[in-house]
Amino acid sequence: MSSAAKIVLYHYSYSPYARRVAWYLALRGIPYSECIQPPMMPRPDVAKLGINYRRIPLLSIGRDVYLDTRLIIEKLEQLPGRPKLGAANNNERVTERLLQAFNIDGGIFNYCFQALPTDLPLLQDPAYYKDRGDYIGFDVTKESLIRNRADAIAELRGAFDFLEKTLLADGREWALGTDGPRLADIEAIWPFHWLTGLPGALPQETFSPVTYPKVYSWVARFQKAVSDAKKTYGRAKGISGEEAFRAITSSPYNEQPGAIDESDPVVAAEGLKRGTQVTIWPSDTGSSYKDTGKLVSINQTEVVFETLVPESRSTAVRVHAPRHGFRVRNSGGQTRL
Repeated sequence: MSSAAKIVLYHYSYSPYARRVAWYLALRGIPYSECIQPPMMPRPDVAKLGINYRRIPLLSIGRDVYLDTRLIIEKLEQLPGRPKLGAANNNERVTERLLQAFNIDGGIFNYCFQALPTDLPLLQDPAYYKDRGDYIGFDVTKESLIRNRADAIAELRGAFDFLEKTLLADGREWALGTDGPRLADIEAIWPFHWLTGLPGALPQETFSPVTYPKVYSWVARFQKAVSDAKKTYGRAKGISGEEAFRAITSSPYNEQPGAIDESDPVVAAEGLKRGTQVTIWPSDTGSSYKDTGKLVSINQTEVVFETLVPESRSTAVRVHAPRHGFRVRNSGGQTRL
């Protein structure tokens, strides 16, 4: 991977998932451009690339586009340059991965969503509930948020207890006891940073710097570290959808094509080969938005497919999705790449 490749982050500012990537880029001082998207569908800037995937963020490095923050951060870790943020040894890696699973696969974000105060401006728009229902896969209403709020707060109290009384219990300033924030802090902090910054999301009699002093101090330290990094390395350059499109489609690919793992059970079951037309989609949220393209490579960690941009019959981008949380199916047809 080349650190000189153009990097574009598609996101919107209050997406807690997008903050994970923006923080990583800031703390490592990796220059990038940002293409701000609407918080609800449609997103014409993404569709312009021939991508149906509806989740935010997406990140491009050259003409390769990466989906899902877990894969995005993994790819950014591979970039040369300033010191990486990932674990330095296997013990740290175990903690880092468990913190990732705790928040993303463990359902913490779902409870954060259910704790949102219903007087937020965005939550006054009926279109928001329709959009989020489409995203999650079942009806979302203001009444359902109010009804589920107490259960969500109870679950979040347990999560805050875990951070206060286990992860940070020995007085460490950072998740791995390091001298500054690392990837493990990003994996652990993002939903709590988001919630504590939303007035009215958490009842003050239960959640405050008094009841959870270590958690709130950690969030403040982390925010200062990110702000200081932006002052040192600079902020992202804002670009339009058209500028992002040109930057991506005029760039070389960031990665060489990988191989097809013949031992993969899905490869065998679906009869996948290089050039097979495949359909790929997330298996949890946003699952009704499916992408189709020509298979480039597939292994245990990621699947890569090539899709033509709508404006051209010859210009393509390569889209990378993680295997975890995504489905890959043979949609028929074989094309030589």
